[in-house]
Amino acid sequence: MKHRCIIVDDEPFARELIASHLANFENFEVIDSFENALKAYSFLEHNSVDLIFLDIEMPLMKGNDFLKKLKNPPKVIFTTAYREYAIEGYELNVIDYLLKPITFDRFFVSIEKFKESQTPRKESHTAPESHIFVTSGSKNIKIIFDEILYIESLKDYITIHLENGKSHHVKHNISVFEKLLNSEFIRIHRSFIIQTKKITAYTKNEIEINSVEIPIGISYRENWQNYLETHILK
Repeated sequence: MKHRCIIVDDEPFARELIASHLANFENFEVIDSFENALKAYSFLEHNSVDLIFLDIEMPLMKGNDFLKKLKNPPKVIFTTAYREYAIEGYELNVIDYLLKPITFDRFFVSIEKFKESQTPRKESHTAPESHIFVTSGSKNIKIIFDEILYIESLKDYITIHLENGKSHHVKHNISVFEKLLNSEFIRIHRSFIIQTKKITAYTKNEIEINSVEIPIGISYRENWQNYLETHILK
């Protein structure tokens, strides 16, 4: 069964691009698209959809105002050129917030978020992992997640910096190690993973943990911005 989608955007190119991206996913279909929110509102009075790709700055009615008027809104992904609406977007419980121009890679992430929202969560009675063992020399050392400040990579080795001032230098690939960590960690640079609970300050270009300044890599800025919008600025 396919997910029924509509696109609401006053820019023809934007509507075409979203439809083109969506065509790569076999379980999704665009059943209609609209150049303004009023036409979409009339359509939804008599039709049901699963997902709306919704622009914000449009004539006649803004996308966020349109969404507020829907009594039983479907899932929504905001598509806009204006970053300042991000906070309101998450307050409206949208699935994602795509900034134009929308790349396929970023669009793919949004579709995965939508799919995840459609999957009922199973209750887990197992406590989340709180530690990991790493091999250093002949020893297997227990590392408590809550004690990690950040992880630094240098070629095939990583250094795990702990809040007690100690560090462990072990042979490990940072991308593989990243997958072993829990959701309290975020990759902000090809060479750095940080413990989000340990952040003491941040700027546009770097994050500070216990007076250590860690750069935000260019290719990871969107990842960091998404974290900001969903955890710190919300």
